[in-house]
Amino acid sequence: MAVPSSSAAASVPSVAPSGGVGTHPDRPRVTELRLSAFAGHRRAGFPLGTLTLLAGPSGCGKTSALRAYEALARLGGGDAVGAVFPDPGACVPERARPDAQRRRGFRIGCTADGPEGPVRLDVAVQAEPELRIVGERLSAGGVVLLETALRDPSRPWVQAAWHTAGQSPVTRGPLPDDRLGTALLPLRVAGRTAGQRRVLAAAEQMVVALRSVFACDPRPGRMRAPVPTGSGRLLGGCDNLADVLWRTRAECGRRHQQFVAAVRAGCAGAVADVLAEALPGGVVRGVVERGDGFRTELGRLGDGELRYLALCLVLLTGPGVLEVDPAGEVPAAMQTLTVLADGFDRGLDPGQRGELVRLAARMCGRGHIRVVGAVSDASWVEGVDGVTVVDLSP
Repeated sequence: MAVPSSSAAASVPSVAPSGGVGTHPDRPRVTELRLSAFAGHRRAGFPLGTLTLLAGPSGCGKTSALRAYEALARLGGGDAVGAVFPDPGACVPERARPDAQRRRGFRIGCTADGPEGPVRLDVAVQAEPELRIVGERLSAGGVVLLETALRDPSRPWVQAAWHTAGQSPVTRGPLPDDRLGTALLPLRVAGRTAGQRRVLAAAEQMVVALRSVFACDPRPGRMRAPVPTGSGRLLGGCDNLADVLWRTRAECGRRHQQFVAAVRAGCAGAVADVLAEALPGGVVRGVVERGDGFRTELGRLGDGELRYLALCLVLLTGPGVLEVDPAGEVPAAMQTLTVLADGFDRGLDPGQRGELVRLAARMCGRGHIRVVGAVSDASWVEGVDGVTVVDLSP
Protein backbone atom coordinates (compact mmCIF):
# COMPACT_ATOMS: atom_id res chain seq x y z
CA MET A 1 0.00 0.00 0.00
CA ALA A 2 1.46 3.35 -1.04
CA VAL A 3 0.59 5.35 2.06
CA PRO A 4 2.86 6.43 4.91
CA SER A 5 3.11 5.09 8.40
CA SER A 6 0.58 6.64 10.76
CA SER A 7 3.00 7.87 13.42
CA ALA A 8 3.94 11.53 13.55
CA ALA A 9 7.30 12.60 14.96
CA ALA A 10 7.29 12.50 18.74
CA SER A 11 10.01 15.11 18.95
CA VAL A 12 12.04 17.23 16.57
CA PRO A 13 15.68 17.92 17.44
CA SER A 14 17.23 21.33 17.10
CA VAL A 15 18.27 22.40 13.63
CA ALA A 16 21.83 23.11 12.60
CA PRO A 17 22.34 26.34 10.66
CA SER A 18 22.42 26.10 6.89
CA GLY A 19 25.60 26.19 4.82
CA GLY A 20 27.95 29.10 4.53
CA VAL A 21 27.31 32.25 2.56
CA GLY A 22 27.43 31.67 -1.17
CA THR A 23 27.16 27.87 -0.98
CA HIS A 24 23.54 27.78 -2.10
CA PRO A 25 21.61 29.61 -4.85
CA ASP A 26 19.79 32.83 -4.04
CA ARG A 27 16.82 31.75 -6.16
CA PRO A 28 15.11 28.65 -4.71
CA ARG A 29 14.99 25.82 -7.23
CA VAL A 30 13.90 22.20 -7.36
CA THR A 31 16.99 20.02 -7.74
CA GLU A 32 15.48 16.55 -7.40
CA LEU A 33 12.13 14.90 -8.11
CA ARG A 34 11.30 11.73 -6.17
CA LEU A 35 8.59 9.26 -7.17
CA SER A 36 8.62 6.71 -4.37
CA ALA A 37 5.41 5.15 -5.66
CA PHE A 38 3.62 6.97 -8.47
CA ALA A 39 2.01 5.49 -11.60
CA GLY A 40 4.72 3.34 -13.19
CA HIS A 41 7.53 4.60 -10.93
CA ARG A 42 8.80 3.02 -7.71
CA ARG A 43 11.73 4.26 -5.64
CA ALA A 44 12.73 6.62 -8.46
CA GLY A 45 14.72 9.82 -8.06
CA PHE A 46 15.61 12.23 -10.85
CA PRO A 47 18.27 14.97 -10.57
CA LEU A 48 17.14 18.25 -12.11
CA GLY A 49 19.50 20.85 -13.57
CA THR A 50 18.74 24.17 -15.19
CA LEU A 51 17.80 22.33 -18.41
CA THR A 52 16.79 18.70 -17.89
CA LEU A 53 15.62 16.27 -20.55
CA LEU A 54 13.84 13.08 -19.47
CA ALA A 55 14.64 10.61 -22.25
CA GLY A 56 13.20 7.24 -23.13
CA PRO A 57 10.69 5.39 -25.28
CA SER A 58 6.94 5.67 -25.04
CA GLY A 59 5.63 4.16 -21.82
CA CYS A 60 8.78 4.68 -19.76
CA GLY A 61 7.16 7.28 -17.50
CA LYS A 62 8.32 10.64 -18.85
CA THR A 63 4.84 12.18 -18.90
CA SER A 64 3.93 10.83 -15.46
CA ALA A 65 7.13 12.35 -14.02
CA LEU A 66 6.17 15.74 -15.45
CA ARG A 67 2.64 15.27 -14.09
CA ALA A 68 4.02 14.59 -10.61
CA TYR A 69 6.16 17.73 -10.75
CA GLU A 70 3.17 19.82 -11.82
CA ALA A 71 1.09 18.28 -9.02
CA LEU A 72 3.67 19.27 -6.40
CA ALA A 73 3.74 22.77 -7.85
CA ARG A 74 -0.03 23.12 -7.62
CA LEU A 75 -0.10 21.76 -4.08
CA GLY A 76 2.65 24.25 -3.17
CA GLY A 77 0.48 26.99 -4.60
CA GLY A 78 -2.38 26.06 -2.27
CA ASP A 79 -4.62 24.05 -4.60
CA ALA A 80 -6.85 21.39 -3.06
CA VAL A 81 -5.82 17.79 -3.61
CA GLY A 82 -9.06 17.06 -5.47
CA ALA A 83 -8.31 19.72 -8.07
CA VAL A 84 -4.71 18.55 -8.46
CA PHE A 85 -5.56 14.86 -8.89
CA PRO A 86 -8.89 14.58 -10.78
CA ASP A 87 -8.15 10.89 -11.49
CA PRO A 88 -6.18 9.76 -8.42
CA GLY A 89 -6.57 6.08 -9.24
CA ALA A 90 -4.33 6.55 -12.28
CA CYS A 91 -1.53 7.73 -9.97
CA VAL A 92 -1.53 4.58 -7.86
CA PRO A 93 1.10 2.01 -8.91
CA GLU A 94 -0.63 -0.68 -10.92
CA ARG A 95 0.28 -3.59 -8.63
CA ALA A 96 -0.24 -1.73 -5.35
CA ARG A 97 -2.44 -3.81 -3.08
CA PRO A 98 -4.91 -2.30 -0.59
CA ASP A 99 -4.33 -2.67 3.13
CA ALA A 100 -6.79 -4.09 5.65
CA GLN A 101 -8.84 -0.87 5.47
CA ARG A 102 -8.88 -1.12 1.64
CA ARG A 103 -6.65 1.92 1.30
CA ARG A 104 -4.33 2.53 -1.65
CA GLY A 105 -2.29 5.59 -2.53
CA PHE A 106 0.93 7.05 -3.89
CA ARG A 107 4.00 8.98 -2.72
CA ILE A 108 5.87 11.84 -4.37
CA GLY A 109 8.46 14.36 -3.23
CA CYS A 110 11.22 16.76 -4.18
CA THR A 111 14.25 18.65 -2.92
CA ALA A 112 14.54 22.43 -3.22
CA ASP A 113 17.91 24.15 -2.82
CA GLY A 114 18.22 27.81 -1.89
CA PRO A 115 19.45 30.16 0.84
CA GLU A 116 18.36 27.66 3.51
CA GLY A 117 20.29 24.81 1.91
CA PRO A 118 18.62 21.67 0.54
CA VAL A 119 15.07 21.22 1.87
CA ARG A 120 13.19 17.94 1.30
CA LEU A 121 9.44 17.52 0.93
CA ASP A 122 7.75 14.12 0.83
CA VAL A 123 3.99 13.69 0.47
CA ALA A 124 1.80 10.61 0.79
CA VAL A 125 -1.64 10.72 -0.79
CA GLN A 126 -4.46 8.25 -0.20
CA ALA A 127 -6.39 7.72 -3.41
CA GLU A 128 -8.85 5.06 -2.24
CA PRO A 129 -11.39 4.82 -0.70
CA GLU A 130 -11.30 8.62 -0.56
CA LEU A 131 -8.75 11.16 -1.74
CA ARG A 132 -6.77 12.90 1.00
CA ILE A 133 -3.23 13.81 2.01
CA VAL A 134 -2.38 11.34 4.77
CA GLY A 135 1.28 12.14 5.43
CA GLU A 136 3.80 14.88 4.79
CA ARG A 137 7.37 15.50 5.87
CA LEU A 138 9.43 18.67 5.46
CA SER A 139 13.07 18.26 6.46
CA ALA A 140 16.47 19.90 6.15
CA GLY A 141 19.89 18.60 7.05
CA GLY A 142 18.37 15.29 8.10
CA VAL A 143 16.14 17.03 10.66
CA VAL A 144 12.34 16.89 10.46
CA LEU A 145 10.79 20.37 10.54
CA LEU A 146 7.18 19.37 9.88
CA GLU A 147 5.52 15.97 9.94
CA THR A 148 1.87 15.05 9.58
CA ALA A 149 0.02 11.77 9.89
CA LEU A 150 -3.56 10.55 9.66
CA ARG A 151 -4.79 9.65 13.15
CA ASP A 152 -8.55 9.39 12.77
CA PRO A 153 -9.84 8.46 9.28
CA SER A 154 -13.32 9.69 10.24
CA ARG A 155 -12.13 13.32 10.55
CA PRO A 156 -11.04 15.62 7.67
CA TRP A 157 -7.65 16.51 9.12
CA VAL A 158 -4.23 15.14 9.93
CA GLN A 159 -2.21 15.55 13.11
CA ALA A 160 0.80 17.82 12.56
CA ALA A 161 3.97 18.42 14.57
CA TRP A 162 6.38 21.22 13.73
CA HIS A 163 9.65 22.43 15.21
CA THR A 164 9.46 25.17 17.83
CA ALA A 165 12.76 25.20 19.81
CA GLY A 166 11.13 27.24 22.58
CA GLN A 167 9.90 26.09 25.97
CA SER A 168 8.24 23.24 24.10
CA PRO A 169 10.43 21.68 21.36
CA VAL A 170 7.42 20.70 19.24
CA THR A 171 4.06 22.31 18.51
CA ARG A 172 1.16 20.06 17.58
CA GLY A 173 -2.12 20.83 15.91
CA PRO A 174 -4.55 19.65 13.22
CA LEU A 175 -4.17 20.58 9.55
CA PRO A 176 -6.75 19.93 6.80
CA ASP A 177 -6.22 16.73 4.85
CA ASP A 178 -6.97 18.29 1.45
CA ARG A 179 -4.11 20.84 1.39
CA LEU A 180 -0.34 20.73 1.60
CA GLY A 181 0.68 21.55 5.17
CA THR A 182 3.93 23.21 4.03
CA ALA A 183 1.92 25.83 2.14
CA LEU A 184 -0.27 26.47 5.22
CA LEU A 185 2.55 26.92 7.75
CA PRO A 186 2.76 30.74 7.44
CA LEU A 187 -0.84 30.83 8.73
CA ARG A 188 -0.10 28.59 11.71
CA VAL A 189 3.46 29.37 12.83
CA ALA A 190 4.05 32.62 14.68
CA GLY A 191 7.78 32.83 14.05
CA ARG A 192 8.59 33.88 17.61
CA THR A 193 11.49 31.46 18.19
CA ALA A 194 14.55 30.66 16.11
CA GLY A 195 13.15 27.20 15.49
CA GLN A 196 9.85 28.55 14.23
CA ARG A 197 11.63 31.01 11.94
CA ARG A 198 13.70 28.15 10.56
CA VAL A 199 10.54 26.19 9.81
CA LEU A 200 8.98 29.19 8.07
CA ALA A 201 12.12 29.87 6.03
CA ALA A 202 12.31 26.25 4.85
CA ALA A 203 8.61 26.18 3.97
CA GLU A 204 8.89 29.46 2.07
CA GLN A 205 11.89 28.19 0.13
CA MET A 206 10.00 25.06 -0.89
CA VAL A 207 6.87 26.95 -1.91
CA VAL A 208 8.80 29.56 -3.92
CA ALA A 209 10.78 26.82 -5.68
CA LEU A 210 7.59 24.99 -6.63
CA ARG A 211 5.53 27.98 -7.72
CA SER A 212 5.73 29.64 -11.16
CA VAL A 213 5.47 26.41 -13.17
CA PHE A 214 4.19 26.43 -16.75
CA ALA A 215 3.21 23.01 -18.11
CA CYS A 216 3.37 23.22 -21.88
CA ASP A 217 2.49 20.86 -24.73
CA PRO A 218 1.63 22.87 -27.89
CA ARG A 219 -1.30 21.52 -29.91
CA PRO A 220 -0.90 22.59 -33.55
CA GLY A 221 -4.44 21.59 -34.45
CA ARG A 222 -5.77 24.32 -32.14
CA MET A 223 -3.23 26.98 -33.07
CA ARG A 224 -4.29 27.45 -36.68
CA ALA A 225 -7.70 29.06 -36.31
CA PRO A 226 -8.26 32.76 -35.46
CA VAL A 227 -8.86 33.39 -31.76
CA PRO A 228 -10.61 36.16 -29.80
CA THR A 229 -8.46 38.79 -28.17
CA GLY A 230 -8.29 38.21 -24.45
CA SER A 231 -5.83 38.37 -21.58
CA GLY A 232 -2.79 37.82 -23.78
CA ARG A 233 -1.54 35.08 -21.42
CA LEU A 234 -0.41 31.92 -23.15
CA LEU A 235 -2.28 28.72 -22.32
CA GLY A 236 -0.51 25.41 -21.82
CA GLY A 237 -1.64 24.07 -25.20
CA CYS A 238 -0.70 27.37 -26.91
CA ASP A 239 -4.18 27.47 -28.46
CA ASN A 240 -4.26 31.27 -28.12
CA LEU A 241 -0.84 31.87 -29.68
CA ALA A 242 -2.16 34.60 -32.02
CA ASP A 243 -3.63 36.57 -29.10
CA VAL A 244 -0.28 36.41 -27.29
CA LEU A 245 1.61 37.57 -30.40
CA TRP A 246 -0.83 40.50 -30.62
CA ARG A 247 0.32 41.51 -27.14
CA THR A 248 4.04 40.65 -27.02
CA ARG A 249 5.06 42.23 -30.33
CA ALA A 250 4.03 45.65 -29.00
CA GLU A 251 5.34 45.22 -25.45
CA CYS A 252 9.02 44.44 -25.97
CA GLY A 253 10.64 45.04 -29.33
CA ARG A 254 13.99 43.51 -28.35
CA ARG A 255 12.45 40.28 -27.09
CA HIS A 256 10.23 40.07 -30.16
CA GLN A 257 13.23 40.38 -32.45
CA GLN A 258 14.91 37.51 -30.60
CA PHE A 259 11.77 35.48 -31.16
CA VAL A 260 11.71 36.32 -34.88
CA ALA A 261 15.38 35.35 -35.19
CA ALA A 262 14.66 32.00 -33.55
CA VAL A 263 11.71 31.36 -35.89
CA ARG A 264 13.85 32.32 -38.88
CA ALA A 265 16.47 29.76 -37.84
CA GLY A 266 14.00 26.90 -37.56
CA CYS A 267 11.24 27.48 -40.10
CA ALA A 268 11.23 27.10 -43.87
CA GLY A 269 11.28 30.13 -46.16
CA ALA A 270 12.10 33.76 -45.48
CA VAL A 271 10.93 35.15 -42.11
CA ALA A 272 10.94 38.92 -41.67
CA ASP A 273 8.41 39.05 -38.82
CA VAL A 274 5.85 36.96 -36.92
CA LEU A 275 2.76 38.86 -35.88
CA ALA A 276 -0.97 38.82 -35.38
CA GLU A 277 -3.42 40.67 -37.59
CA ALA A 278 -6.93 41.70 -36.66
CA LEU A 279 -9.93 40.24 -38.43
CA PRO A 280 -13.60 41.26 -38.30
CA GLY A 281 -15.47 40.06 -35.24
CA GLY A 282 -12.79 40.85 -32.64
CA VAL A 283 -10.52 37.92 -33.52
CA VAL A 284 -6.87 37.78 -34.56
CA ARG A 285 -4.81 35.31 -36.55
CA GLY A 286 -1.09 34.68 -36.58
CA VAL A 287 0.94 35.25 -39.73
CA VAL A 288 4.54 35.05 -40.89
CA GLU A 289 5.72 38.14 -42.78
CA ARG A 290 7.92 36.96 -45.64
CA GLY A 291 9.55 40.33 -46.35
CA ASP A 292 8.27 40.83 -49.89
CA GLY A 293 4.81 42.01 -48.95
CA PHE A 294 3.52 38.45 -48.70
CA ARG A 295 2.18 36.88 -45.51
CA THR A 296 1.69 33.22 -44.65
CA GLU A 297 -1.05 32.34 -42.21
CA LEU A 298 0.12 30.19 -39.31
CA GLY A 299 -2.64 27.79 -40.30
CA ARG A 300 -0.57 26.85 -43.35
CA LEU A 301 2.50 25.84 -41.34
CA GLY A 302 3.27 22.23 -40.54
CA ASP A 303 2.79 20.73 -37.10
CA GLY A 304 6.51 20.71 -36.41
CA GLU A 305 6.88 24.37 -37.38
CA LEU A 306 3.99 25.38 -35.14
CA ARG A 307 5.32 23.42 -32.15
CA TYR A 308 8.78 24.90 -32.69
CA LEU A 309 7.39 28.43 -32.95
CA ALA A 310 5.27 28.03 -29.81
CA LEU A 311 8.12 26.59 -27.72
CA CYS A 312 10.43 29.42 -28.80
CA LEU A 313 7.83 31.93 -27.65
CA VAL A 314 7.52 30.14 -24.29
CA LEU A 315 11.29 30.25 -23.74
CA LEU A 316 11.53 33.94 -24.60
CA THR A 317 8.66 35.20 -22.43
CA GLY A 318 7.99 35.01 -18.70
CA PRO A 319 5.39 34.77 -15.92
CA GLY A 320 3.71 37.97 -17.07
CA VAL A 321 2.86 36.34 -20.40
CA LEU A 322 2.51 32.64 -19.55
CA GLU A 323 -0.50 31.32 -17.63
CA VAL A 324 1.35 30.59 -14.39
CA ASP A 325 0.84 31.15 -10.67
CA PRO A 326 3.79 33.25 -9.43
CA ALA A 327 4.40 33.83 -5.74
CA GLY A 328 3.09 37.38 -5.69
CA GLU A 329 4.42 38.07 -2.20
CA VAL A 330 8.00 37.24 -3.28
CA PRO A 331 10.09 39.67 -5.39
CA ALA A 332 10.44 38.56 -9.01
CA ALA A 333 14.23 38.65 -8.62
CA MET A 334 13.94 35.73 -6.17
CA GLN A 335 11.74 33.55 -8.40
CA THR A 336 12.55 31.24 -11.30
CA LEU A 337 10.03 30.17 -13.93
CA THR A 338 10.03 26.43 -14.59
CA VAL A 339 8.72 25.18 -17.93
CA LEU A 340 7.52 21.57 -18.06
CA ALA A 341 7.57 20.65 -21.75
CA ASP A 342 6.04 17.31 -22.64
CA GLY A 343 7.07 16.13 -26.11
CA PHE A 344 9.89 18.69 -26.28
CA ASP A 345 11.13 17.14 -29.53
CA ARG A 346 7.80 15.90 -30.89
CA GLY A 347 7.36 16.59 -34.60
CA LEU A 348 10.61 18.58 -34.90
CA ASP A 349 13.23 17.94 -37.57
CA PRO A 350 16.93 17.71 -36.56
CA GLY A 351 17.57 21.38 -37.32
CA GLN A 352 14.62 22.56 -35.24
CA ARG A 353 15.59 20.31 -32.32
CA GLY A 354 19.12 21.69 -32.33
CA GLU A 355 18.01 25.31 -32.50
CA LEU A 356 15.42 24.80 -29.76
CA VAL A 357 17.76 23.11 -27.28
CA ARG A 358 20.44 25.75 -27.86
CA LEU A 359 17.89 28.50 -27.25
CA ALA A 360 16.71 26.70 -24.10
CA ALA A 361 20.28 26.31 -22.83
CA ARG A 362 21.01 29.99 -23.48
CA MET A 363 17.87 31.18 -21.68
CA CYS A 364 18.34 28.76 -18.77
CA GLY A 365 21.95 29.92 -18.41
CA ARG A 366 20.69 33.39 -17.49
CA GLY A 367 19.09 32.02 -14.32
CA HIS A 368 15.54 33.27 -14.87
CA ILE A 369 14.08 30.09 -16.36
CA ARG A 370 14.45 26.34 -15.91
CA VAL A 371 13.19 23.66 -18.28
CA VAL A 372 12.24 20.04 -17.69
CA GLY A 373 11.38 18.43 -21.02
CA ALA A 374 10.46 14.96 -22.21
CA VAL A 375 12.13 13.56 -25.35
CA SER A 376 12.10 10.14 -26.99
CA ASP A 377 15.85 10.19 -27.57
CA ALA A 378 18.51 12.61 -26.30
CA SER A 379 21.50 11.59 -28.45
CA TRP A 380 21.06 14.75 -30.52
CA VAL A 381 21.88 17.04 -27.55
CA GLU A 382 25.45 15.76 -27.32
CA GLY A 383 27.82 18.71 -27.28
CA VAL A 384 25.27 21.23 -25.96
CA ASP A 385 26.50 22.65 -22.66
CA GLY A 386 24.20 22.92 -19.65
CA VAL A 387 21.90 19.97 -20.45
CA THR A 388 21.14 17.28 -17.85
CA VAL A 389 19.88 14.06 -19.48
CA VAL A 390 17.96 11.57 -17.33
CA ASP A 391 17.56 8.25 -19.14
CA LEU A 392 14.30 6.51 -18.21
CA SER A 393 14.76 3.63 -20.64
CA PRO A 394 13.87 0.23 -19.12
